[in-house]
Amino acid sequence: MEERGYDALTVNDLCERADTSRGTFYNHFRDKDGLLAVLEDEVMADLDALQGRMQSITLADMLAFRATGRPLPFLVELFDYLCEQSDFLHAVLGPGGDVRFGPRLREAVCENLVQNILHEKYRDNPTVFVEYYVAFYAAAYLGIIAHWIERGCPESSETMARIAMRLLFIKPGESIEL
Repeated sequence: MEERGYDALTVNDLCERADTSRGTFYNHFRDKDGLLAVLEDEVMADLDALQGRMQSITLADMLAFRATGRPLPFLVELFDYLCEQSDFLHAVLGPGGDVRFGPRLREAVCENLVQNILHEKYRDNPTVFVEYYVAFYAAAYLGIIAHWIERGCPESSETMARIAMRLLFIKPGESIEL
């Protein structure tokens, strides 16, 4: 996918790289779209498993961890997982990847994270401003993830969790030091 782009990738290319036959491939997958869907769905299922931990995070939790300078354990686990999957994510989120996957990742991880830390009075608020607020921060978090993966995950998961938390609470004009 990274070398040629997904559209130019063929089943023959996949079988050659995996040192398997086309028959074996077709025993498991309908086509290359079926393989990609399985791989993407596995990542999404793994991220869904982390969602339970994320849903218990409150704004108070975030503020308590922020005050101590410690990263949220959930965010460290999230960045650990993203780093483990970085080769796949780099390919699928990159220019030759699947344009549908980024929005899925943004919705599953980023939007849910932002929704969970909203003050209770805004969580179920259907106003347009709240929708834009969530969309803004969700896109920003996807940008953080994509940039980190593009760079080869050079910062530790703990550092990335601290960066993600700091960016959420930074105020205009405030120092942008970590």
